[in-house]
Amino acid sequence: MPTTIKRLLVGRAKRTEQAIHERLTKKTGLAVFASDALSSTAYASEEILLVLAVAVAYGQTHASNYVVPITLVIATVLGIVATSYRQTIFAYPSGGGAYIVAKENLGTYAGLVAAAALLVDYVLTVSVSISAGVAAITSAALGTRFAWLNNHKVFLCLILIAFIAIANLRGVRESGALFAGPTYSFVISFLFMIGYGMIHYFLYPESAPPISTENLKLAEGYHLQPVTLFLLLGAFANGCVALTGTEAISNGIPAFKQPEARNAATTLTWMAVLLATMFIGTSVMAYFYHVHPLENETVISQFARIIFKGPMGWFYYVIQGTTALILVLAANTSFADFPRLSSLLARDRFMPRQFGTRGDKLVFSNGIIILAIFSAILVAAFGGDTSRLIPLYAVGVFLSFTLSQVGMVRHWMKAGRAQRADGPSHEKPAADNPADLADERKQARHWRKSILINGLGAIATFIVLMVLIITKFIHGAWIVVVLIPLLVMMFRAIHRHYQELGKQLTMEGIQGLRPIRHEVIVPISGIHRGVVRALEYAKAIAPEHVTALYINIDEDITKKLREKWHQLGGGVELVVLASPYRSLVGPLIRYLDRRMKAHPDQMLTVVLPEFIPAKWWQHLLHNQTSLLLKGALLFKPDVIVTSVPYHLKH
Repeated sequence: MPTTIKRLLVGRAKRTEQAIHERLTKKTGLAVFASDALSSTAYASEEILLVLAVAVAYGQTHASNYVVPITLVIATVLGIVATSYRQTIFAYPSGGGAYIVAKENLGTYAGLVAAAALLVDYVLTVSVSISAGVAAITSAALGTRFAWLNNHKVFLCLILIAFIAIANLRGVRESGALFAGPTYSFVISFLFMIGYGMIHYFLYPESAPPISTENLKLAEGYHLQPVTLFLLLGAFANGCVALTGTEAISNGIPAFKQPEARNAATTLTWMAVLLATMFIGTSVMAYFYHVHPLENETVISQFARIIFKGPMGWFYYVIQGTTALILVLAANTSFADFPRLSSLLARDRFMPRQFGTRGDKLVFSNGIIILAIFSAILVAAFGGDTSRLIPLYAVGVFLSFTLSQVGMVRHWMKAGRAQRADGPSHEKPAADNPADLADERKQARHWRKSILINGLGAIATFIVLMVLIITKFIHGAWIVVVLIPLLVMMFRAIHRHYQELGKQLTMEGIQGLRPIRHEVIVPISGIHRGVVRALEYAKAIAPEHVTALYINIDEDITKKLREKWHQLGGGVELVVLASPYRSLVGPLIRYLDRRMKAHPDQMLTVVLPEFIPAKWWQHLLHNQTSLLLKGALLFKPDVIVTSVPYHLKH
């Protein structure tokens, strides 16, 4: 039954050699890896306005005019970051995520900090994107018979997280095909809305409503205050959520068709241009139409209602529908990158090995499931409110940006030294694909220009990181600042465990197989067919060293058992242990300890007879003593526990 349900949800398993056919084209890659960044245009401008609304509510209605200059500054940072990551793509064509770049060039600890920051950011990306998508749905439902949806945001978020997780469990190419349509529908309709809205404004300037301060929604943690430099920095920090997801393409280079690096770089350029155009356009529209953030309606919904009226009224629902879809599907970027990063950490023994194993559909299933669980918990904890989650957002991603760019500066410095010495340009293995190898060598020859680009990226992202920490620390960013070191400590603890495991399992000093003394103990609860089967098995593995063990709880029952035992025969010794307190585990453990002490060089096998009912519910009618004994013996050294099942027919 569980297997049937799994096949229904995930589909048929795929052979390992089919992995090469799961690669993405540039168009599909844009949908899979850029949906997070592109979808941020639906709420990035609103996040700027939420902080500026503090001054608007204070009485400075002109404060919202700063939304356009702040957006232009963020767009400039976006250009710098995107250009820097193009360098990273060609330098690391096998996947140049912040973890790999920082670890190779700045050391293990820097790499682990970058990885921890990214893992936190991926969980937040899912939570924020899904919450914003649900907000778009509930905004469209205002004034309709579906307005009740606003009271069930968390439930809707959880349903959508489960949907995205299942789609990704079905495989990379299938999830890419599923998300391509909504992504491009959103981009086309959003660009049309911006163009149409600007033409509409210049043709009908009177359509812009007067500035109102009623029902204003303010940024989480702020109080009414005038415009100050600190407030503008806070608005800038909020708007920097537009840059989250920029690194996703450089993480996922191996998922592209060949030549991987060129295709990934082209996709990154498309994404940056589209993101900047849509982000600036949204902020300009908000400025033109005097839109402010409200409690129950998004900024996008507000000016779409103003623009699309009369014969074009239907397009309002197109905008809200595609916006909701892209925001929900934006979580797919994290579902693509979180499992891949987890697998890299597992490969380096900083996370459990299960995260490095591909599932039936050639995806890292364990990472997908864990991401879904953590993001669902976060959504439930914050009530599905995007504005409450934003203060935690972007700190992690800009920390990883900074470490990655500093790592790239160090990388190009090493490449420059190698060029001057006429040696190999990279300390790591070269790219497998000839086209990517040519790009890699070309980048290495221009190492001075590359240092300048990545150095500028490092400075820009570090400044933004400092602004984020300073302005958002007391509003919730402290959680991320504390959580990242804790994750690094966890990574190190896991790594130490695997190192110690390797030392203890090493073959060093082992000369060959040696004979051992072997004794078999068979705990019995009576005499029946299941016990006979277990005794036969025990005799087969240790003919002369089998002991049956019975715990005496009732003298009358024990007396009858002794009589039956003599009739059974077989040459197996019966040992009866007293248990005045009716305990089963205690007397057994003490007996085993005595046997081990008498023969320290021997190995004990405990054979547990157990019968298996024909139907699952029949297990509830039995006391499951064998499970209790297995748990008690699990951590006993030199004790092997073996179950001999006897399957019942009815």
